[in-house]
Amino acid sequence: MLFRQLYDDALAQASYLIGCQRTGEALVIDPERDIDRYIDAARREGLRITAVAETHIHADFLSGARELAEVTGATLYLSGMGGEEWNYRWLDAHSNGGSYPHHLLHHDQTFSVGNIDFRALHTPGHTPEHMSFVVTDRGAGASEPLGVATGDFVFVGDVGRPDLLESAAGQSGAAEPAARRLFESLELFNTFPEYMQVWPGHGAGSACGKALGAIPQSTVGYERRTNNAIAMAAKGERPFVDDVLAGQPAPPTYFARMKRENRDGPALLGGLPHPALLDADALLHRAAGIMVVDTRPFDQFAERHLRGSIQIPLNRTFATLAGSYIDPAAAVIVVCESDRVDEAVRMLVRVGIDNVVGHATPATLESLLENHPESTAHIDRIDAATFLRDVLPTDPMILDVRNRAEFASGHFENAHLIPHTQLASGVGSLPHDRTIYLHCQSGIRSAVASAYLHAAGFNLVEVTGGMNALRREGAPLVEGEAVMESR
Repeated sequence: MLFRQLYDDALAQASYLIGCQRTGEALVIDPERDIDRYIDAARREGLRITAVAETHIHADFLSGARELAEVTGATLYLSGMGGEEWNYRWLDAHSNGGSYPHHLLHHDQTFSVGNIDFRALHTPGHTPEHMSFVVTDRGAGASEPLGVATGDFVFVGDVGRPDLLESAAGQSGAAEPAARRLFESLELFNTFPEYMQVWPGHGAGSACGKALGAIPQSTVGYERRTNNAIAMAAKGERPFVDDVLAGQPAPPTYFARMKRENRDGPALLGGLPHPALLDADALLHRAAGIMVVDTRPFDQFAERHLRGSIQIPLNRTFATLAGSYIDPAAAVIVVCESDRVDEAVRMLVRVGIDNVVGHATPATLESLLENHPESTAHIDRIDAATFLRDVLPTDPMILDVRNRAEFASGHFENAHLIPHTQLASGVGSLPHDRTIYLHCQSGIRSAVASAYLHAAGFNLVEVTGGMNALRREGAPLVEGEAVMESR
């Protein structure tokens, strides 16, 4: 058996390529949309992808299952356990007018790829339809399972958050019943042999849990000994439910869109976008409705940028922030070095931003800004000491873009809370007739939020250094939950 984990650092997401070397057949579990990675990985090993499986309908990225089945003709193995609302709705929408080869799986059903057996187990809680796949390498003569692909059920050090149907998809009252289902699913997990490997769908940095470990895989026995959520489940249902629902970060607003599109059918890409290289004149005279995403450091952006553009650093946060701030219907131009365009495009399509029409280098942008000052803009900034001395006594409009737990641990009285990945859905609560003073914890999140709000026409000033600097300067803070939060 061949086993490969293909990991996306930006979304902390793991896909798995599992192949039978005797028959040359392979399965991909939980693919993203840039499917050439999986096809190339299989080809290098002398395998062909004949099957695609998903553990659940994802919220944090747009699935590549449909794209992979379209290109390879692979059979889809998907959950049939979600109930009417969370059934896959695109299986009869092949581009040729027919249906994709598929099997809708129910609890304890099995299928094989070559000489490798997969046992599908319904493990709801994170989502109603969630499946885990127990893998047995029959080709090696094994009769006992080697491991289990747990998706967003059990992570290294944590379990999948059960609140997303409520907090992201808007289903009021869904979180606690889902947490109870997750507790029941963990009883099944505890029946697995301790030696079984655990292959999770995410690692540290994912918004699908609150305490994920950075180790790429684990074992059942290790998780029983070290996983805090599993330890809480051992104390009973009520302690587990209270613990797993407490302190979950606000999900990015694009999660609701991902859930809907993954259920109804992700658009077919037919290959990655190839944005054209733009010169300064083309960038200056871009058509109306095109979003320019500037990836230069925020200090440079704040000093001088193209009017109407937003700033998102091209690092591990790029995909999540792009999904949170960019309208998926918009045409996009990315400002980055040419050798990083492919990286940017891949992260964009993984969150359903497909219309990437061009890119320009930072040098091209700097030339434009130098020669066309009328097209430039800047963002005002203020240090913590000056803000506390000169601004705070005037009762300013303060926007805090940290998460709820950070806010509760200390904030300005009457501060307005909108977590930074929910800002796009919360701008309607912000005033256009007042200056907004914006901060986060250290200045990283407020930078991107400032760029977004400035492009949207708000008057704002970013407080540099964030709450860390404000605390050092003796800021008068209060504790407690938000009373003015917008979502």
